[in-house]
Amino acid sequence: MPYRVLVVEDEPLVRMLAVDVVEEAGFEAVEASNADEALELLESMPDIRLIFTDIDMPGSMDGLRLAATVRDRWPPVRIIVVSGKQRPSAAELPDGIFFPKPYDVGKVCRTMQGMLAA
Repeated sequence: MPYRVLVVEDEPLVRMLAVDVVEEAGFEAVEASNADEALELLESMPDIRLIFTDIDMPGSMDGLRLAATVRDRWPPVRIIVVSGKQRPSAAELPDGIFFPKPYDVGKVCRTMQGMLAA
């Protein structure tokens, strides 16, 4: 059974692309359109191994706060953060990896595979 990856992106077309990237990397994608949905999915699906989240999202928190919450509540879950508008500092990324949009699909696939193989 492939690892499960949670894609958190508010723009539907961009989310579809991200789901394709996750599936191309060989993993099962689960989708959320904001951080609140993502947290509900993490609570109900303990087998999620990685989140792939955009920073800029509507709702109670952005992708950086989501990443920090995931790090605190689910330490084994790996984190990849993406954004077309922001470039967070290393201090703002809780153990996560950052890719600017538009990202290199092959590089993101290889990064996911490396993160989940470890």
